[in-house]
Formats: sequence, structure tokens, C-alpha cells
Amino acid sequence: MIRQARPEDAESIADAFVASLESLTFLPRLHTLEEHRGFIGEIVPRDHEIWVAEDDGRVVGLAAIGKDTLGHLYVHPDWHGRGFGSALLAKTKELRPRGFTLWTFPQNERACRFYEQRGLHPIRFTDGSRNEEKLPDVQYEWKPPTPASAAAGRESSGRSRGAGSRSSPRRSP
Repeated sequence: MIRQARPEDAESIADAFVASLESLTFLPRLHTLEEHRGFIGEIVPRDHEIWVAEDDGRVVGLAAIGKDTLGHLYVHPDWHGRGFGSALLAKTKELRPRGFTLWTFPQNERACRFYEQRGLHPIRFTDGSRNEEKLPDVQYEWKPPTPASAAAGRESSGRSRGAGSRSSPRRSP
């Protein structure tokens, strides 16, 4: 079930966020667990709508949706591969029907495949000098299909560039 987050979800949202970050072993450890919990619980909701995926009453994933961005999409690692990320991404597409962008790390190949298989395309690659982690990153974009692009997509080989991705824990200005 996908629904908008409620105040009582804060601890479960933080649990899913922290567990997801901990599973991304390539990320440098720049913050304490408490700092991560404060970031997702206090900072992110200031300018993002928070939506959650629930399984049997337990919050197992989250999407932080900005004006024209998907700031964060995380599913607790114990619930990967069960459709929760796809459902959160579908909710984002529903809420942002004109399109949106997101940032991720190429080293997160699973996330890159996930986004590309669901119609997002890499539009910008950087050396990471502007993100907090100082790791190369990639910006993805989703735009709704137009009649012409839908027809072209049926004729293509279906191959993607295989970039890589992350939903950015933080971005430096």
C-alpha cells in the first residue's frame, strides 16, 4: 500500500532510510545514524512530500517528492524485489505527470537498472565535485511519453546505456 506519510511514521521512515544507506557500501560514512535520522525526519519534509510503502502495516520504503524532483527513493533492503520501489515510483509519476528528475550514483548499478527499466533516462553525468560524497553522480529524468515517442519506443531495441544510480542522500549547493 502506498500512502502519504503521517507524523507517527517518522521512526519507521528513518529506519528504512538508514538501513538503505547502510546497504550502499560504496558511500563514505559522512554522518552518524542520528544525523541521518534527523535529516530524513526533519530536513527533507520541509520541501518534499513524503510518501511511504507499507507491508502489513509496517513502513518499508519512502519517496520524498519535491516540486519537480524525486529527492529520495529508498526501500528497506529486506523488502527489495517485492514491488515497493516500483509502486513508489509510479506514485511519483502520478503526482508529477509533467515529469521530474533525480540524482543517483553510477556505482549503484541496481538503482540505475531500476530507473532505466521504468522509463527514466540519464541526462547528466558529473565527477561528483558538487555533491557531499565527492563521488561521480548521474541525473535521471522522467517525462511522460508522447504519442511519437511511444511509437518510436516500440520500434527500438530496448537497450539502455546502463549508467548507474543513487537517490541522493544529500547534495551540496
